[in-house]
Amino acid sequence: MASLPQLALEATRLQGKVALITGGAGGIGACMARLFTRHGAKVIVADIRDELGQAVCNDIGLESASYVHCDVTKESDVETAVKTAISKDQKLDIMVNNAASIDEAKPSIADNEVSEFDRVLSVNLTGPFLGTKHAAKVMIPERKGSIINVGSVCSSVGGVATHAYTSSKHGLVGLTKNVAAELGKYGIRVNCVSPYVIPNVAAKDFFKLGGDGFSSSVYTNLEGVYLQEEDVAGAALYLASDESKYVSGHNLAIDGGFTSINPIFGLFSRSK
Repeated sequence: MASLPQLALEATRLQGKVALITGGAGGIGACMARLFTRHGAKVIVADIRDELGQAVCNDIGLESASYVHCDVTKESDVETAVKTAISKDQKLDIMVNNAASIDEAKPSIADNEVSEFDRVLSVNLTGPFLGTKHAAKVMIPERKGSIINVGSVCSSVGGVATHAYTSSKHGLVGLTKNVAAELGKYGIRVNCVSPYVIPNVAAKDFFKLGGDGFSSSVYTNLEGVYLQEEDVAGAALYLASDESKYVSGHNLAIDGGFTSINPIFGLFSRSK
């Protein structure tokens, strides 16, 4: 158990910082919002799920969290969300581009519709582009800031999810690296966190895993360990804090080694 001095030190990791989190009304985004405020940040939760987003802020406490409606595919909404942070807290230190969408699982590309492909890329790639653009506008004059994009194992490998989702998450890493190259001269860091599958309702629905199907059907390289939303939030906390002051252009895989190994071939094959 941590001592009181240790707990006090931990509580200052984001002390005085202001963070805007898209897709913050649920899942990983809501978990980040709660963790960031526990570490001293003021948080603006941006989402299209108004009742859920407001409920998250009410639960955190309105002195630390506020909600703004934001469809990340609409530039005016994203610009308004950033302006809300500035008008409320006079600055923006951390931008988390977390909002994401996925399409129906159709393994054959011949069955995929361009309208769905465009929709997913609009949320998952154009959304972070807009969030980064408008965050950069207010961070550049201050010559500091941390922009965090939320990717996926699909940012590094193929064959896990749909063509649209995988394409969007690969593109997100490219966006991260390119913007990091530009904004480094202003002291602004841009990074990506790429988690493995989290055993939540959305993942179970997508992969059609009922009951305890997750633990029995989903491969994990770390036996007996399954990724939780809190793990992703913790990685984002590191990238948001000054502890990562010299980390930029990095894609932090939170996947238990999944994207680093081939589980069915080689000296350590699990198929033997």
